[in-house]
Amino acid sequence: MTFGEQPAYLRVAGDLRKKIVDGQLPPHTRLPSQARIRQEYGVSDTVALEARKVLMAEGLVEGRSGSGTYVRERPVPRSVARSGFRPAGGATPFRQEQSDAAARGTWESSSEQTAASGAIAERLGIRPGDRVMCTKYLFRESGEPMMLSTSWEPIAVTGRTPVMLPEEGPLGGMGVVERMAAIDVVVDNVTEEVGARPGLAEELLTLGGVPGHVVLVVQRTFYASGRPVETADVVIPADRFRVSYHLPVK
Repeated sequence: MTFGEQPAYLRVAGDLRKKIVDGQLPPHTRLPSQARIRQEYGVSDTVALEARKVLMAEGLVEGRSGSGTYVRERPVPRSVARSGFRPAGGATPFRQEQSDAAARGTWESSSEQTAASGAIAERLGIRPGDRVMCTKYLFRESGEPMMLSTSWEPIAVTGRTPVMLPEEGPLGGMGVVERMAAIDVVVDNVTEEVGARPGLAEELLTLGGVPGHVVLVVQRTFYASGRPVETADVVIPADRFRVSYHLPVK
């Protein structure tokens, strides 16, 4: 194979992908069988199989037990708006994760104390093994799962205060900024790093994705006078949502 030449399975996958995108193979259409791909493109069974695997990994097709492989419905991406924290009137966890005044949604959560892993300890500026409150969220919009979030807060900051449990007490269900303000911790900065990776099996099962689908991961940390007081990983299905940032000009 000369430099720049694609392997045969990628060329076949590319042609089938174009047909899907162009509508020649519309949603719910059965993908040509392995034998037909082999015959049409003059390739081996191995190449035909690998081409189908590529399309599955990209989420363009799905296998149906005993029926074959079909073109998936392609969702129209929606925006998850993020613009830092805006606590006016109190930011609920849903509004905090999607900073859009028009956004409406629900969330489920569970909290437990745990020992900070090395990675989380580094993000929070504490020692590995220090106690943190770990809260896991599932966010829904119109009943559809749209985001997962795992949050960690140092017990050294919130322990023995009314806001130790994010979803309980007088400020249960409010955002980090307002909860911290109630214990005289003033959040004055937030950072976010966005990356992408294949979704974990349990994440995709909850979010309704297909194995191999890519998720966006927003790694967010709130600071008070330079001290990290909360850090979180927000997981968003990349095939259904786009992360949209609206940043003020100072």
